Amino acid sequence: MNLEASVKEWLKKAREDFDFASSILPDTTFFAQVCFHFQQSAEKYLKAYIIERDLEFKKIHDLRKLLKICEKANQLFSELTNECDFLSPFYIDTRYPVHWPSSVSQKETLAAQEAARKIKDFVEKLLKG
Repeated sequence: MNLEASVKEWLKKAREDFDFASSILPDTTFFAQVCFHFQQSAEKYLKAYIIERDLEFKKIHDLRKLLKICEKANQLFSELTNECDFLSPFYIDTRYPVHWPSSVSQKETLAAQEAARKIKDFVEKLLKG
């Protein structure tokens, strides 16, 4: 797969996660699972940018670390720090049993959607330009 096709595939998967989570949000009580998909969307958007800019690709799920890689090519990514910090815990906390309460409210889920949307819009704007 060539570079352009790879970036397009990452963007497609990122959009699918975002659109899926957004589509079920109004009618679900599975907020943790929806937040997982918003986290995954953000992760895939950042990885699409990393691949497109030929930066160091790491098979990690930590959005803050991925963001730092993106910042090497564009310092404006630092504007997404709060969003990445907010979304990162939804990867682990929603996938594995943990020893602390991990309930997620609808309000938190809406905030996760907005954080993921900001990352989505930011990366899509950069990659179209």
